[in-house]
Amino acid sequence: MATLDTKFILHLADNALLLGHRNSEWTGHGPILEQDIAISNIALDLVGQARYFYQYAASEINLRHPARLETEDTLAYLRDARDFYNFLMVELPKGDWAVTTLRQFFFSCWQKLVLVKICADSDPQLSAIAQKSLKEINYHLQWSAEWIIRLGDGTDESRERLLAALDLLWTYTGEFFKGSAFYPPVLIMEEISEAWHSLVDSVFTEACLQQEFNNVLSKTRWMHSGGCDGLHTEHLGYLLAEMQFLQRAYPGCTW
Repeated sequence: MATLDTKFILHLADNALLLGHRNSEWTGHGPILEQDIAISNIALDLVGQARYFYQYAASEINLRHPARLETEDTLAYLRDARDFYNFLMVELPKGDWAVTTLRQFFFSCWQKLVLVKICADSDPQLSAIAQKSLKEINYHLQWSAEWIIRLGDGTDESRERLLAALDLLWTYTGEFFKGSAFYPPVLIMEEISEAWHSLVDSVFTEACLQQEFNNVLSKTRWMHSGGCDGLHTEHLGYLLAEMQFLQRAYPGCTW
């Protein structure tokens, strides 16, 4: 069995952790109580997935480099921005409800397609984590898709907000399919890109926004990238400063 690059495991973990953190910023601020609870639970799901990936990454790092003594906490709280391998999209500010739900939808589409492929891989530990995570991701995808349809086929304001979110986020989606040297061979980016665009197109069609979606596709000539290489927006530094404060201010503290 080919050795799995730990950067790929960290990539999966970083994406889940940072998006979970962004979604958690809605706790107590959701549009209605039911959706406040829903987005908070999705945040918890993502952080839980991140924990499993970090634990696996730490065990692999320690096996290969015994002096490192990594844990899920050191990987989450003691790495600097340049050492994170997440997509740029997940580190962007939470924005309004349209930005939050559209970002979750875009990411959940990618996450599901990738983890389905991972389930068929020969790495048993990663496959087990993927299988467990998919049970949650299916709900995340259904929930976010329903919101895209509701906003797109709702009021003039909800439609305008969703289109503004699409305009903001679309140029960050290209990074989903750029791939990286640390990606395992089982992930064929062309296949994932085709399946992802088909799924997104079907939801936007149901949201009565197919023409607008096609317009965005035809006008896009450039995409953001760099997150997988440790090159991030200024937003990640502020996010990590808040998220990592306690561990860095009081090294080694425990509850």
